[in-house]
Amino acid sequence: MAVAIVTGGSGALGQAITLRLLADGASVSVPYVVPDERDRLMARVSAADRDRLLVAECDVTAPSAMTDHVRTVAKRFGELNVLVTAVGGFAGGGLMETDLDTWNRMLALNLTSAFVAARAAVPAMRSARYGRIVMVASRAVVPPVAGIVAYTVSKAGVITLAQALAAELKPDGITVNAVLPSTMDTPGNRAAMPDVDPKTWVPVEEVADAIAMLARQESGHITGTLLAI
Repeated sequence: MAVAIVTGGSGALGQAITLRLLADGASVSVPYVVPDERDRLMARVSAADRDRLLVAECDVTAPSAMTDHVRTVAKRFGELNVLVTAVGGFAGGGLMETDLDTWNRMLALNLTSAFVAARAAVPAMRSARYGRIVMVASRAVVPPVAGIVAYTVSKAGVITLAQALAAELKPDGITVNAVLPSTMDTPGNRAAMPDVDPKTWVPVEEVADAIAMLARQESGHITGTLLAI
């Protein structure tokens, strides 16, 4: 049975991932920090699936908090074998428009959160000699586009982290892959770009489908892959 942690699992993409994994029969844990997002997720989960969903407040950029969360998941569901790192944020601005606070915030949300989550989850996977890790990067960083320097660097770091961990963890039976969505159809993007036709954007459900494929046991020969969507 798949037991997954989905960081960012209460956000727009994260909810689609959580619902898809639940539909596939997985048990899913979602660490959250925004109560309104948690409530919106819970409203979309069927009563039949709620016993396979654990939602707990947790700062995924804090190593001790994430380690405690992994212990809670293992205690509740008996194991942990899937990690999806979908926490993220966006900030525009080129070099001279990006201050240090924005730079650090993008690194923390997009890159440090993935590093911290993987470091917390990998020991359980190594013990079982089995695991699936899927990290959410961005199509905008291959190649990097101009004007969003902190975002592109942080998401490029996610790509490098995924490929480095794929090489490191292959002997342990753990695959690590990254998905690279282009602009996704989310409420936030619709509000930020009201003049753009959202039909040209990627539905979050399609990104969730790709992640679910990479998270399956049958995908054991796919690792170090960058899947553009």
